[in-house]
Amino acid sequence: MPDHAPQPVDRIAPTDEARELFALVRELARREIAPTAADEEEAGHFPREVFALLSRSGLLALPYDSAYGGGDQPYEVYLQVLEELAAVRLTVGLGASVHTLACHALAGFGTKEQRAELLPAMLGGGLLGAYCLSEPAAGSDAASLRTKAVRDGDDWVLTGTKAWITHGGIADFYTVLARSGGPGARGITAYLVPGDAPGLSAAVPERKMGMKGSPTAQVHFDGVRVPDSRRLGEEGQGFTIALAALDSGRLGIAACATGVAQAALDGAVEYATGRRQFGRPVADFQGLRFLLADMATQIAAGRALYLAAARLRDAGLPFAKEAAMAKLMCTDTAMKVTTDAVQVLGGYGYTADFPVERYMREAKVLQIVEGTNQIQRMVIARHLAGPESR
Repeated sequence: MPDHAPQPVDRIAPTDEARELFALVRELARREIAPTAADEEEAGHFPREVFALLSRSGLLALPYDSAYGGGDQPYEVYLQVLEELAAVRLTVGLGASVHTLACHALAGFGTKEQRAELLPAMLGGGLLGAYCLSEPAAGSDAASLRTKAVRDGDDWVLTGTKAWITHGGIADFYTVLARSGGPGARGITAYLVPGDAPGLSAAVPERKMGMKGSPTAQVHFDGVRVPDSRRLGEEGQGFTIALAALDSGRLGIAACATGVAQAALDGAVEYATGRRQFGRPVADFQGLRFLLADMATQIAAGRALYLAAARLRDAGLPFAKEAAMAKLMCTDTAMKVTTDAVQVLGGYGYTADFPVERYMREAKVLQIVEGTNQIQRMVIARHLAGPESR
């Protein structure tokens, strides 16, 4: 049996432009990201220069309106770009997804004047965004957040702490959900806060199992003044805005998880077809052949699910249930596939000399971020059987 080099994913592009975009992203990732990914992750280096390149190339603006500097690309295309980036380095793919999430509130709920003034720089001006919803005591129960926004003339004064913030401390702008009214979901409003606002600071980044190159930190708001012109949507609309963003963001996580799983499968196939034991490639042994086949099938099923959800979104149809399903399946698949990839490589898979151990460590966080997979099951069940009895 000859060695088999991994082949690029055979994507069905909806347009010739999309096909060219996929090729461009693959080449950019191969040339600009892949050579230093492992070393930079080990060193905990955030590749800000890569994000500047993505911004200049229009890759941080793909699903947004070209009138504001966006790429006018459907989610079906945007998500496959995320998958390509995440397959090379999750810090980059997930970072692009978070940036897109941070732009969502302004693009979807801002006034025409706000979008014209602020979106072009956010989408293509080299800026990097962060999304501030979770808090130390409000994770899965996001509606219980405590960060306060108090009206003071034409300003709002924000006080509180956000937690688990990707790009915390290095972002140029933060989309922040804060309590401007009473308890519960209806008392929350969204704000766009500059990263250099007086009173805004970040804690030392968390020490994580994986994705060491992507800073995750608490962000503190100590009397941060935000003009009312930076309020996004109506007062009390913030939780609705947050949920809309998360439905789309979950598709981004699903695509990133699929990219990580695909990278792990590619590494496993390359090793299994090149490694010889008992006089033949280990890929000749049925136990490994079946394992590789299962891995490939699970990845293909996850990719089909996130693309189906994306097409619903692109058609303007409800997709929240399908987004939760995609996030659940793709991230569980990534955990399973990366674990199996380590097994295929045996002892070598457990060493940092091969990237599959990094993929396995990175896959775990994808089952947690933007709604744990237990929360996804709750969301799906509510669509099927209605809300839980109280």
